[in-house]
Amino acid sequence: MSLTEITTRLTKAAQDAGRDPASVTLIAVSKMQPDENVRAVLEQGHRVFGENRVQEAAGKWPGFREDFGDIDLHIIGPLQTNKARQAMELAQAIHSVDRPKLATTLARLADEIGSCPDLFIQVNTGEEPQKAGILPADTDAFVKEVRDLGLPLKGLMCIPPVEETPSLHFALLAKLAARNGLEGLSMGMSGDFEQAIALGATHVRVGSAIFGARS
Repeated sequence: MSLTEITTRLTKAAQDAGRDPASVTLIAVSKMQPDENVRAVLEQGHRVFGENRVQEAAGKWPGFREDFGDIDLHIIGPLQTNKARQAMELAQAIHSVDRPKLATTLARLADEIGSCPDLFIQVNTGEEPQKAGILPADTDAFVKEVRDLGLPLKGLMCIPPVEETPSLHFALLAKLAARNGLEGLSMGMSGDFEQAIALGATHVRVGSAIFGARS
């Protein structure tokens, strides 16, 4: 697979759903990819990338920004509170706000720094004990909490359970977002992003289908 093929599939999925393809942001997930793979995608003109780990992002993206200019970086993995400042200084969006302690830390830092990336609340739609995220039943209350802190909440994010039909989880996330007046839906990965687009995804996170399998 390649960036061109994924972009073509994204465009078709959006059109099939009666949507403007420009309403879907393709996040190229570059975690654990060698620099030459990332550079190849940058050289094709793509500028929106996702990283799981703040430390890896910090080692990679300042250099690429020097070479390629503005890059829209999204932190999509679990975020420790002690890495929050670094994440806020590096990224334009954080997709993994998943607990009150992190939200209050982000609010405090936003006051200090004077700005804050766009935020998405991670919802554990499968209620998996090993996975991060707010439970669906607690989502409305947490949305209110984040908003009351004055944070720029753009939407919700989910990672469906591997063994379950992803569209059920995408539909649940869309319902939770609509109920709370949130437009952003970060959902869908290499194997299911077309289903996610059909159900309203505004951000799809595609790694291996663009870069190939990680080393």
